[in-house]
Amino acid sequence: MQTIPRAASETTGAPFLAEASPPGRLVSLDVFRGLTVAAMILVNNPGDWGHIYPPLEHAAWHGCTPTDLIFPFFLFIVGVSLVYALDGVKQRGGPQGAVLWRVLRRAAVLFGLGLLLSLYPKFDFSAVRVMGVLQRIALVFLGCSFLFLKTGWRTQVGLLAGLLVGYAVLLQAVPVPGFGPANLAPATNLGAWLDRLVFGEAHLWKQSKTWDPEGLLGTLPALGTGLLGGLTAQWLRRPSPEPAAKVAWLFVAAGAVAVLGLVWSGWFPINKALWTSSYVLYTGGLAMAGLAALYWVSDVQGHRAWTGPALAYGVNAILVFCLSALLSRTFGLFKLPGPAGKPVGLKEWLYEWGIAPYFADPRTASLVGAVVLVLIWLGILTWMRNKGIVLKV
Repeated sequence: MQTIPRAASETTGAPFLAEASPPGRLVSLDVFRGLTVAAMILVNNPGDWGHIYPPLEHAAWHGCTPTDLIFPFFLFIVGVSLVYALDGVKQRGGPQGAVLWRVLRRAAVLFGLGLLLSLYPKFDFSAVRVMGVLQRIALVFLGCSFLFLKTGWRTQVGLLAGLLVGYAVLLQAVPVPGFGPANLAPATNLGAWLDRLVFGEAHLWKQSKTWDPEGLLGTLPALGTGLLGGLTAQWLRRPSPEPAAKVAWLFVAAGAVAVLGLVWSGWFPINKALWTSSYVLYTGGLAMAGLAALYWVSDVQGHRAWTGPALAYGVNAILVFCLSALLSRTFGLFKLPGPAGKPVGLKEWLYEWGIAPYFADPRTASLVGAVVLVLIWLGILTWMRNKGIVLKV
């Protein structure tokens, strides 16, 4: 990572969550990114994990809650961003070796940051989780960047369809070695079997130890989420039609994609952990609609007075993503006596003494604890934005 002044960052494009959209690009993209990151902080940091506010929980297995929208929105944004960053290179033609090397380097850094988050604070390499959120983002960024530079939009549409149909066939028709017929159960589906085969149980998600929600096979349909973002960006970058028509057609496409996902869910259920094809379409359609609305309001109509908090999160997303996780684990190393006399981590101590006693409903208290953290980060990120400090991968 490097720290760069905002004025410099605004000339370099936005290939990942951390970077600001340059002048003349999409303000709505930074706003969408910022809102998504703020939502991530909210759901990842409840005051009390035993009393999570219901809308901030993931679906138990099949289904989709508001929380289940956050990660696919991330990947959709990555797809949009890389098109705005790389389209000039593609249009100019000529050798792309240097650009592809920078893409590969960025992907490697993101993957490495993901491994660092998995290792901290124990640094036990014998049990490190290999895959994870940043690792999946890195692979999607790498794959979608290569496909955008080397193929046209029609080929990308074909690849998107092939990925989604092929993945559905793999999970629903291919027998699982050692378990029999294809199935969608957590520990016995084909993706879980592949992750155990490649990584071993010691390197999977610690909460399950037998499967990983960011596993290898699920990265294939996750590429589809990135491709949807890339196709959306290519539509928005077209010189015609007029902005109003662009937005209208984008809303039509968003509705069609989301409905197709809902229809497909009758055969292949919407499921975040499996990243099912219906989940890709349903969440991708919602992401398209969200970006279309923000594009109309902030880029076309120019209503930007309300965007400050979202932009503060959006231009330094990589910072808050990593530091929020690192600080939470660091606070856990400092043990203090809680109200019941039991030692708790510093974050839990602050919550149990400073927030929980003032609310009768523990779920409300848990929500307030998460909101307080979002506001603390907003203050830090606003100060950084005002100082022109942007971290770039």
